[in-house]
Amino acid sequence: MTSQLTATAAHPVLRVPPASPAAAAAYFGASLAFHADVSDVAAAMAADGDPGFVLLDSRSAESWDQGHVPGAVHLPTALIPEQARNLLDPAVPVVTYCWGPGCNGGARAALALAELGYQVKEMLGGFEYWVREGFEFETREGRERRDADLLTSPVVSDDCGC
Repeated sequence: MTSQLTATAAHPVLRVPPASPAAAAAYFGASLAFHADVSDVAAAMAADGDPGFVLLDSRSAESWDQGHVPGAVHLPTALIPEQARNLLDPAVPVVTYCWGPGCNGGARAALALAELGYQVKEMLGGFEYWVREGFEFETREGRERRDADLLTSPVVSDDCGC
């Protein structure tokens, strides 16, 4: 039994032991308070009525023209301090996004908004995963939709079951 524990502890996955259940619950609970899933945002935006938040694209004008989520508000991160109050109601939560998981622009925009007193979340995966999951997007030429990437979306239903 001891040799099994020693071998397990030496494995790279468990070299640093998992957090306690209480610490894990606190961490993952906080993560959900800070992040929104692309599919959940898409479902909320597609539902009839007010989704309960404003979706904010924090990228440049050129990136916005290249493609953005329909219904999103465009406000580049650098302009948030001077223009947020003119475009956003401080009583309405904001969900930010940028290019994708390799970009922290959505987090920078969320920070800038939080510093102004807004309730914010960041949409995980950004615009990249919006497109990869097969949701409609807008460009300067009009609306488009690409087939969902089978590595990012369920094959047999609209719901991944999580």
